[in-house]
Amino acid sequence: MEKSTFDVHEMDPIRDPRWAAFVDSHPRASVFHSPNWLRALRNAYGYEPVVISTSAPACDLANGLVFCKVNSWLTGRRLISLPFSDHCEPLIDRSDDLDNILRHLQQHVGHEGCKHIEIRPVSFEPTSNTKLDRSAIYCSHRLDLRPSKEKLLHNCHKDSVQRKIRRAEREQLKYEVGTSEDLLQKFYRLLLMTRRRHGLPPQPLGWFRALIVAFGNDLKIRVASKDDVAVASILTLSHKKSIVYKYGVSNTAFNNMGGTTLLLWKTIEEAKDAGLEELDLGRSDTDNPGLINFKDHWGAVGTSLSYWSYPHRTGGAPNGGKKIARRLVSVMPNVALAAAGKLLYKHFG
Repeated sequence: MEKSTFDVHEMDPIRDPRWAAFVDSHPRASVFHSPNWLRALRNAYGYEPVVISTSAPACDLANGLVFCKVNSWLTGRRLISLPFSDHCEPLIDRSDDLDNILRHLQQHVGHEGCKHIEIRPVSFEPTSNTKLDRSAIYCSHRLDLRPSKEKLLHNCHKDSVQRKIRRAEREQLKYEVGTSEDLLQKFYRLLLMTRRRHGLPPQPLGWFRALIVAFGNDLKIRVASKDDVAVASILTLSHKKSIVYKYGVSNTAFNNMGGTTLLLWKTIEEAKDAGLEELDLGRSDTDNPGLINFKDHWGAVGTSLSYWSYPHRTGGAPNGGKKIARRLVSVMPNVALAAAGKLLYKHFG
């Protein structure tokens, strides 16, 4: 990047130890700020992570906005904070510092093919000085894990959660947890089924391998099986006092057995035993009431989550194009579907 007229500095958050220390100490930092997440993004997709800060190179960090440079022949060059991340709060307390950093980034829009910048804050709304506009709105859910297990279960919807946990136990679903290749393959087969239902290409298998390498024991794949047939699986990431429910996949032919519900309850129990205090259930599209209700039924608190961009971005592909893509995905064999995900997913960000 070119030198800014503002007093801001760039750093590599993976190589510079100041970023890891800053993330560990900052109360608003999430798993998506962590060097582990950034390392997985770089290794799987080739994205280059950068932190912009008003702190000089020789000083401890007082603030920082982390983003990735996405260079794509298909979707163009973009600066995103952060790709494939549900949210990424600017770790900045002074509004004028954030304005300066955002204006620094805006200088690069239109240069070297850069199309736009995007940020995904949890609570921050950019000032009019930044010229960022709201580009998308989602619903984000978080569950406070500090109450007792009994209280947490009591707060769950009696029919949609409590009854399904009992059903899963009556079905004697087999529960497995870990990061073995066997569990990864079970998860990925269910992912192919789930993404096909949604009419979308799957994330590449290499992405999940990169996450496993980056997070180690802080990543867990949980699988529920009936008679050695995997019926549901979820992938979670732990960071400080929080656990993130990042991916959930299932075989709908077995949905009445409560596999996903059982896995999420096991996650809550194990998180409580580990002393974790919050379950981040991730984002939901506002036009997906089924997913929103599912998270509400656990007693989680839903809040609005806005993404912001410069310059203003309109909607995505036309509906006709989306329908054609869904039809193609629905008939692809698994090998072709996985290959499409490997080829295309890195261009989405």
